Amino acid sequence: MMGAGKTTIGRALARAMNRDFLDLDHEIVGRCGVSIPVIFDIEGEEGFRNRESMVLEEVARIDGIVLATGGGAVLREANRAILRRRGIVIYLKASADELYRRVAKDRNRPLLATPNPKARIAELLAQRESLYESVADLTIETGSGSISSVVKTIHNLLQKNQE
Repeated sequence: MMGAGKTTIGRALARAMNRDFLDLDHEIVGRCGVSIPVIFDIEGEEGFRNRESMVLEEVARIDGIVLATGGGAVLREANRAILRRRGIVIYLKASADELYRRVAKDRNRPLLATPNPKARIAELLAQRESLYESVADLTIETGSGSISSVVKTIHNLLQKNQE
């Protein structure tokens, strides 16, 4: 979910593992030359999701990376299949209250452009949580603990997974 720490933790994990890091949303923005809110304004969520699926299919072919997807990437079965097939999927889990606390002031989140963004986060989490769980190989709570402790936990679990 947005605010769970995908980019921050992903970037730190990639450094710890000596791997390249890619953020799917940043890849989409780089290819389109405009921000995600602009894509939403022009093409709607469906247009954004089409771009997201296309870029995910491409970057998922790159070996040895840490990839942070957007929180909605799991909405399409084809995307979930790509994620399952191409890597180890880690669900960074946090409560709706914690997610809201982290993104409340971020104006770059088109799905939260509503009168009640806190309720919207709770609604999105309720819709998506079972999808996150269905695709995840590992689930890590990010609500408490430092970034470094979360990264260390993930890194240790991945090393055990490779043994």
